[in-house]
Amino acid sequence: MDVSVTKLDYFDDMSKLHSNATLLSFIKGEEDGRDALILESTIFYPQGGGQPADTGFIQFADSDCKFVVQDVRSKDGIVFHYGFIENSGGESEMKLEKGKEALLYVDESRRKLNSRLHSAGHLIDACLQKVGLGHLEPTKGYHFRDGPFVEYKGTVPQNEMQGKQKDIELEANALISEGGKVSVAILPYEEASEQCGGSLPDYIPKGSTPRIVKLGNSPGGPCGGTHVSDISEIGIIKVSQIRSKKGMTKVFYNVGS
Repeated sequence: MDVSVTKLDYFDDMSKLHSNATLLSFIKGEEDGRDALILESTIFYPQGGGQPADTGFIQFADSDCKFVVQDVRSKDGIVFHYGFIENSGGESEMKLEKGKEALLYVDESRRKLNSRLHSAGHLIDACLQKVGLGHLEPTKGYHFRDGPFVEYKGTVPQNEMQGKQKDIELEANALISEGGKVSVAILPYEEASEQCGGSLPDYIPKGSTPRIVKLGNSPGGPCGGTHVSDISEIGIIKVSQIRSKKGMTKVFYNVGS
């Protein structure tokens, strides 16, 4: 497929829910049978990093054609917007030609909740040192609505779990109550390392320019997802469980209003 890498507009402005882009390709019945649109740029977040994809719709200038976006995925730097043409009678598909101007609309409520859940996971990371769990090393996060959690390499003694669960929750909600700007920047490797407490995970190549997310005064972390603009927008965090098994620890949580 001769299509250039998709420009990720949400990298620069995570609050942007409407934008314009140019259609590069309409793929009828792609690999798994779903229709897909490829654009030169997008504000739709593709599922990844433990965060679900955005949904919404795409309309086209000078046309009544409306493409409902049900899922978004990225492959080799190209973002695929999967969905269907609403009320398609066949003629609409003929209008989806390369170069056509597309009007993008992201579902606001879904984006905001996903960003809150994702940001809450980062905030829990930031609380570990303060509650005496600085030995835990982040490995991954699952920030979907059905049981979000963050996972770490390392364990918490059984007799400490309940106390640490309460400590994390209290510390996280104290930071939320205080508030603080959430900043995002693409930085040179050395500067990114400084922002993240002096080191970066091994999967970040030396010499690269990672995107670093920083919540208030806490150390930053490399991340490609969407986040709240201020810590206070996360809402109340409820830590429901800490589970340690086979050298790994999971902290399960959720967010409320």
